[in-house]
Amino acid sequence: MIDKARRILLVAAATLPLMASHAWAAGLISIIVTDPANPYWLTEGQVAKATAESLGYTANVSAHKGDTNTESTMIDTAITNKSVAIILDPANADGSIGAVKKAIAANIPVFLVNAEINQDGLAKAQLVSNNAQGAAIGAQQWVEAIGDKGNYVELFGNPADNNAATRSNGYETVLTQYPDLKKVGKEVANWDRTQGYQKMQSLLQAHPDIVGVISGNDEMALGAIAALKEAGKLSQVKVGGFDGSPDAVAAVKAGEMQYTVLQPVAVFSAEAVKQADKFIKTGSTGAASEKQLFDCALITKDNVDKYTGPFTLSQ
Repeated sequence: MIDKARRILLVAAATLPLMASHAWAAGLISIIVTDPANPYWLTEGQVAKATAESLGYTANVSAHKGDTNTESTMIDTAITNKSVAIILDPANADGSIGAVKKAIAANIPVFLVNAEINQDGLAKAQLVSNNAQGAAIGAQQWVEAIGDKGNYVELFGNPADNNAATRSNGYETVLTQYPDLKKVGKEVANWDRTQGYQKMQSLLQAHPDIVGVISGNDEMALGAIAALKEAGKLSQVKVGGFDGSPDAVAAVKAGEMQYTVLQPVAVFSAEAVKQADKFIKTGSTGAASEKQLFDCALITKDNVDKYTGPFTLSQ
């Protein structure tokens, strides 16, 4: 009987660390991204999850795919699961405000990544790429590639995402300095490669003499490249992208894309989780402001070999 009791005690003692570890786990961080089919958002979710787990939290990643109703349901799930924080890439600058308010009403702090909402003072932090700066360096590189005259077209991202207009305006600020560069077409392709391909086909039919395509992101640019290849025009038309995705970097290396603007998504996704951790523990993010901009970097054939991992450029 004594031996049996000792064995029971030993088994119980052996399980104590596991039980304690579970009991003292830092809690759940819910991460909601747009669509992991896009490597940019896949990296965003993976980095945030890995960072949360490294800090002792459990974490899960879900995707709203740009739908505010789905986003709202995911916020409800995060509330039901008693999340200690939510990392959110908002679906819509206006339409996501209600979802953020709902989380706050449940006393769950929200940290926005990649895209902003049109109301300050709700999220504890909004961490985004410096899209205006990125667009400026991209446009300057694009002019260097195509020259200072000719007709060109633009592929525009999702209009519900403020990043689309910020990048387009940034391009315009640079390109209007060259009066002999004329924008003859602009199409919305919603950050999507297939739509980029389709819209590029239409633009080529309407404007067969273009010398360049400037794109709001890499996926649309890669779709455009596919359409240009199919039409036998890629050698005559220069394409610029924005994101720094692995496929775009491969296209830069192959000479099919002139450049891509790297968004530091791996940096600010990790930083958002670190600020969430600090807020949970101290009541402050430690940042000087709610809105925080992270500068972009240019990837060209000259530095493409310094791309060491998804959305990561070594110095």
